Amino acid sequence: MKLIVVTAALSLLATNAMAADLAAKPYVKAPPIVDPGYNWTGFYAGLNGGYSWGRANESGLIGAPFVGAATVKQNVDGGLGGAQVGYNWQVDRKWVVGVEADIQGTGERGRSNNVLGTLRIGPFGVTASSATSTDFPWFATFRARGGFLIDPSLLLYATGGLAVGEVKFASTPTLSIQLFDGNTPIGALVSFTGPTASERQTRVGWTLGAGLEKKFTPNWSAKLEYLYLDLGTKTFFSGTGNDIDVRFRDHILRAGINYQFGGPVVAKY
Repeated sequence: MKLIVVTAALSLLATNAMAADLAAKPYVKAPPIVDPGYNWTGFYAGLNGGYSWGRANESGLIGAPFVGAATVKQNVDGGLGGAQVGYNWQVDRKWVVGVEADIQGTGERGRSNNVLGTLRIGPFGVTASSATSTDFPWFATFRARGGFLIDPSLLLYATGGLAVGEVKFASTPTLSIQLFDGNTPIGALVSFTGPTASERQTRVGWTLGAGLEKKFTPNWSAKLEYLYLDLGTKTFFSGTGNDIDVRFRDHILRAGINYQFGGPVVAKY
């Protein structure tokens, strides 16, 4: 009988000990999740380079004795390079918005010799021509960006905003006279070249474009971007009697690299 009681007591003690071991442990909140991959939120800076295809349309009245207006179209092409800074905000797992500013130096130049008008005065043929040049030495843009993450490291975006740039235009007029016998030229062509008129203007316009940006590490990324830039129409040599209206547009294709400052960001979405 005593053996049965002792055995029961030992069994009860063992059961209580096991129950104590199996008791619920206090709840501890898990630490916040740090995204070990790509987070786009933060400031960045980088460099870029590419090529641009500028287009200048120039129009003006031809002086006496010529009557009418002349229009010249000029290609203003060249390489470019510059730097950009910006800030991105990753709204959620799929959308990124931000702002960016950049400044570019370019080698865009356009040159052409243009016949503006011809007329016949008795036996003399008179031709008015002009050697013109258009340069686009620099520009800057201030843009908003917004895009969709194709995957966590690849951003497809649209961008647009303000554009500022310098347009330089120069023109050198030439008047040529040729003596004719009927329709046959006689003697040498005589030409008179006038002084070169040149003017620089800093213009304000707009830009719109799109691009792809790929992160290769949490901090480093590369991008490919297209921009259309329009600086409108302005008058050169205003009030001189040789007023010329110049419209300038540009198509820009460039590649760049960016470095995003800061480390991993706590994911909140």
